[in-house]
Amino acid sequence: TGVVPFVALLLLQRRPVAGRALLVTGSGCPGHGLCRSNVQEQTRRQVALLNATAQDLFSLYLKCQGEPFSSETDRLCNPSGVFFPAFRVNRTSERKEVMVAMYKLFAFLNASLGNITRDQEELNPTAKELLDRLHNTTKTTRGLISNLTCLLCKNYNIFQVDVSYGESSKGKSAFKKKQQGCQVLRKYVQVIAQAARVLLPHLSPP
Repeated sequence: TGVVPFVALLLLQRRPVAGRALLVTGSGCPGHGLCRSNVQEQTRRQVALLNATAQDLFSLYLKCQGEPFSSETDRLCNPSGVFFPAFRVNRTSERKEVMVAMYKLFAFLNASLGNITRDQEELNPTAKELLDRLHNTTKTTRGLISNLTCLLCKNYNIFQVDVSYGESSKGKSAFKKKQQGCQVLRKYVQVIAQAARVLLPHLSPP
């Protein structure tokens, strides 16, 4: 537990750790002057891309894990027990509240993707298409986090956010690693669809 600025959070995101940073506002917002002129449109496109590719990523992940994951997907990949940041915003929520919720969600997701990618590099080192998709999804998520950081700083002077990271799979069996990745990616498919429905209207041109 502690106060961690955005810069430190961005460095931590590939580590599957548990940590929290207190949400505060102040005059020390770093890097907000570096926002690109099209940051809002870029953010909208990144969310749309993640939403459009999430199901394909999950399906490819399943295919690469083999049995019993392909035939017992509903049982083994049930995400009900998987922690994900609470996402209680909707289209009528304040834009600031939506942006903060999105940052929490994608910071968590980025750490989870790093965890899954590390496991797949160990368990399926020849699954080039899957590894490429995981890396590309992580790259898009990192860019999205950077843009959300910029928007939060620029528009609301928020530079620290309460963030939770998921459980690491280090030390678990190969089966448990595969299952955890399967559960997280299935939950991701559900959550990114909800996130897109909520966030995109807030980012659409007036």
